[in-house]
Amino acid sequence: MDSVKLFFEETGEIFRFALHFFKELFRPPFEYREFFRQCFVLGNKSLFLVAITGFIMGVVLTLQTRPTMVEFGAEAYMPSMIGIAIVREIGPMITALICAGKIGSSIGAELGSMRVTEQIDAMEVSGTNPFKYLVVTRILAMTLVLPMLVVMSDTLSLIGSFLMEHFKGQVSFTLYFSKVFEVLEFGDIIPSFTKSFFFGFAIGLIGCYKGYNSKLGTAGVGRAANSAVVIASLLLFVLDFVAVIISDIFYEL
Repeated sequence: MDSVKLFFEETGEIFRFALHFFKELFRPPFEYREFFRQCFVLGNKSLFLVAITGFIMGVVLTLQTRPTMVEFGAEAYMPSMIGIAIVREIGPMITALICAGKIGSSIGAELGSMRVTEQIDAMEVSGTNPFKYLVVTRILAMTLVLPMLVVMSDTLSLIGSFLMEHFKGQVSFTLYFSKVFEVLEFGDIIPSFTKSFFFGFAIGLIGCYKGYNSKLGTAGVGRAANSAVVIASLLLFVLDFVAVIISDIFYEL
């Protein structure tokens, strides 16, 4: 019972933290300089890792799937199947999980260390709004950066898949991508792109919440970074489940 009570208390605190974010988001002054700095920092932190992972994901997915497709004589459908799988689901989800581990933990650790070293308290004393400067800028930057990382990851995944198809089946660049875009519709791209905004918001929100409310000294910093990754990852799966249900409802309509 204590764990259930703790779960609902934590959920309520996160929800209140999110309401505080929206309240401060539209209240001037706006920290433009810090926002753009966070966009660069957060995107740059994950750029190389996301790029490599996306490329390898396309290569591995093609290598693992192709033998089965060839066995059933359906290798002509490889570009279509890989394109739909990457754009609809695998690309956004894998990219978000990478960012949850890389960026979510760094935000939690950074804000946690600022909390335990009383830097946040010093900002409050000096008249600066630490929530707007530290939290709002990071959540907003993460919300806008993740969709761009998803687009880059999807592109590199398709390029990696094409290279394997080219070497294994002598498929040309034009033929491969014409097959990919032949089956992709706005109904595939728009929901995938839209949910990546929510993924980014969730990662930024949980990382900032855990770091900003960190306690128990330096041990709390590590706990904040670790729990930020775990909770953000679980929340990503919940959001993805909800997004799939909503997409299916629209498809049926």
